Amino acid sequence: MNSFSKVFAALIAVLLLYLYPISAAFDQQDDISELVVLRATTTFVDAVRDKGFVSPTMYTDFMEAIAATGNTFDVQMEHGSKKYVPVYDDPTRPDTFRGSYEVHYDLFYNAQILPVLFPNSAAAKDDPARRYKLRVGDTFAVTVKNTNRTPGTILFDFLNQAISPNEKIFIPYGGVVRNEAD
Repeated sequence: MNSFSKVFAALIAVLLLYLYPISAAFDQQDDISELVVLRATTTFVDAVRDKGFVSPTMYTDFMEAIAATGNTFDVQMEHGSKKYVPVYDDPTRPDTFRGSYEVHYDLFYNAQILPVLFPNSAAAKDDPARRYKLRVGDTFAVTVKNTNRTPGTILFDFLNQAISPNEKIFIPYGGVVRNEAD
């Protein structure tokens, strides 16, 4: 019976001396990674909203900043282009115009934005043709979520015999474009 209590005490000592500090360090690493991604995302989106365009350099710098955390991320961009559509009683007859307009947003995603930034041509990185341009009043948003299991999640799952979702870091951020590109 005495040997059982010694083994139990040794196990508790190992947990307190080694596993808890390692777990706390991994959790802190995850928190720092989340802060780095949050700052990079807000800086990127605010720059796009202020300048009115996305350039290949801006996008590459953003991706390098979040990759510095050691995690892999799924980055989704969304551009909402504002359109004013006249309201008609009968759209086939122009004389039925009601005198008002509706606001509609055409949405564009990575599939439409990235080919403008990185075309299959030999254009220079700073070529204005490689800028994805937005207009004042449009919306621009970026959602970033990690795709890998962070060390903190792996250790937590090991200690608790659980399976946590991969998305520990999830940053949605966006807003209205304030300026237009020249």
